[in-house]
Amino acid sequence: MRAFVVSEPGDVALREWPEPVVLEGEVLVAPLLAGVCGTDLELIDGSIDLAYVRYPLVLGHEWVGRLEADVADVGPAGTHVVVEGVIPCGVCVACVRGASNLCEVYDEIGFTRPGALAERVSVPRQLVHRLSDTVATEDAVLVEPMAVVWRALTRVPLRRGLRVGIVGDGTIALLAAHLVRLFGPSSTTVIGRREEQRGLAASAGADEFFVATPRETFDLVIEAAGSGAAVASAIERCARGGTVILLGLPPHGTTVALAPDELVNNDVIIQGSFSYTRGAFAEVVSRVNGGDLRPSFLITHRFTLDDAPAAVVALRGLVATSGARGKVVIDFTRA
Repeated sequence: MRAFVVSEPGDVALREWPEPVVLEGEVLVAPLLAGVCGTDLELIDGSIDLAYVRYPLVLGHEWVGRLEADVADVGPAGTHVVVEGVIPCGVCVACVRGASNLCEVYDEIGFTRPGALAERVSVPRQLVHRLSDTVATEDAVLVEPMAVVWRALTRVPLRRGLRVGIVGDGTIALLAAHLVRLFGPSSTTVIGRREEQRGLAASAGADEFFVATPRETFDLVIEAAGSGAAVASAIERCARGGTVILLGLPPHGTTVALAPDELVNNDVIIQGSFSYTRGAFAEVVSRVNGGDLRPSFLITHRFTLDDAPAAVVALRGLVATSGARGKVVIDFTRA
């Protein structure tokens, strides 16, 4: 079959790849729509800690597909599903306490095992979630990144009426604006770098959009740009008694200067958040199935599997910069 493979850092191409072997406890799924994101670029470039990657690698950790055969308690062949990417052992201390994202045996689809930028993928049965017949694939393809944001938001004690600032204007930042509205903020401000993103920010639910960093501070600051400068900006814009959530993933080894006395005097919480738990993923699926979350407005670029290299170019922003750039997806239903 065909798959979009990173053979080693810097070497990515559409290649012939062995058909997946469906092991006991696994099911075969045919991807319908798959997203590519900044983390995929880091996997291509080799900037992610090698403890979390195994090359050669089939990319694809944000996706929706259909069952290739009947699966008990899920549905018949053809049923649309989404699949958790993090594969926990289920027995270590972290898994037992519900922190499956911190499993002692790290394994993840699209990182350490073949991902969904292929014509077929075999996945553990227990990670498969059925979608309602009313859910569009364009909404479902964003379940995985929404689970990342949801886990971060639900990890801190949020209250209604917070002034929320979001540093970044990419998919994770815009999904943060879309999800945080469910917690009743008094205002949500997106601080981005591209004026073209203003419309997408408004569609996500943001009240304000700035290209230059505003002077005001925020009760909750969500860093979603994935750079050292963005982290420093997020901490600087946090109000006294506020919280900073670090969602972006800067290149491995990035450091940021901190003034510990200011953090103490301002009573600031800095909260990192890695991936998502099984519980967070299930909650997002439930809300998507219930119609609370409809993030398909973020999809701005669509490519076929044959055009996957062009999708990477678009994601890097090497195409014409005019116009908004939201989620880039690979559509397996198009020839």
